[in-house]
Amino acid sequence: MFRFSRYRDFDWVLLGFVLLLSLLSVLEIKSATLHTKFHGFEQKQIIFLLTGLVLMFLMSLIDYHRLVDIAPYAYGISIVALIAVKLVGSKVLGARRWINLGGGVHFQPSEWVKLVLILAIARYFWRLAGKELTWPDIGKAFALVGVPMALVLIQPDLGTTLTYLPILIMGLFLGGLRIKQTAIILLVLVMVGGIAWKSGKRLKPYQQARINAFLDPDTDPKGSGYQIRQSLIAVGSGGIWGKGTNQGTQTQGDFLPIPYTDFIFAAFCEEHGFVGAVGVLLLYLLILMRLIQNAQTASDLPGAFIIMGVVAVIVFQIAVNVGMVLGLMPVTGIPLPLLSYGGSSVLFTFLALGIVMNIRMRRFVN
Repeated sequence: MFRFSRYRDFDWVLLGFVLLLSLLSVLEIKSATLHTKFHGFEQKQIIFLLTGLVLMFLMSLIDYHRLVDIAPYAYGISIVALIAVKLVGSKVLGARRWINLGGGVHFQPSEWVKLVLILAIARYFWRLAGKELTWPDIGKAFALVGVPMALVLIQPDLGTTLTYLPILIMGLFLGGLRIKQTAIILLVLVMVGGIAWKSGKRLKPYQQARINAFLDPDTDPKGSGYQIRQSLIAVGSGGIWGKGTNQGTQTQGDFLPIPYTDFIFAAFCEEHGFVGAVGVLLLYLLILMRLIQNAQTASDLPGAFIIMGVVAVIVFQIAVNVGMVLGLMPVTGIPLPLLSYGGSSVLFTFLALGIVMNIRMRRFVN
């Protein structure tokens, strides 16, 4: 029987790192929106964070084995929700990504599907544990992730679609994918990607423009290349120590696009420099190390698979967002975990951390 006394096994160190990063998020959002119409968003971020904390503690009380058991039903509901978005979702800037629940509340199913996929993939590969992965097994795993990916891609939302991939990759890796199988899969993906790019039928014009801007921002400096150029200017102008809070010319001058969400790391670099950037990245490293440690001490395979699924998503989002800010990757609209503004992203992260705590607290429970 699980007792509240087991909160002594709660990972308070991990929570401390998360809260420190959350504090930096609130302060940077306040600074980045100081002279814009978005001023005051830091107050909403605080509400998101507090709500996330409550959900995290509640999630830690539910036995994760029950979550694994209901993963197929949650998966089915997720597919229905994604279809509903396409049929009755609210259309904003040409994309249908939200369901209007009334009262100014909008629900974005695609963000929560990440959590469902982590549970579903963990359950799938756990049931295959001890046997050699066959091509039908791999095909089923691709289908499991591919169906929601296709539904989110047609919204269109390429950024969120890409965040599903690391869950599949981590599952295949932990599930025992062989080197030969990996090589064949990579070859097929490269061929399909090349064909899709040349035909232009799989990518929207704005998505192709973003990739072209990534390859050469100077081809359209005032159009598709504008975001990357301004981001690089902001990061470079921060120097070693930064210009100081509220002193970033690119951020405060409204040159840096959406500095409180996608490009918050660029705004942070401008204000706090190389030292501040390294500090934030070190904080992320500490969080990831604690997560991996919890995966190593999990009492069973489902627990380890779930935590590593969370690690995969967080690592992917950090790599893509920071790479985008530094001009090393195309602009995709993927937020920086716990630092970027946004309710859906914050709540997903805290719910995921709640499951991690759940697994840690039950590592000695038979």
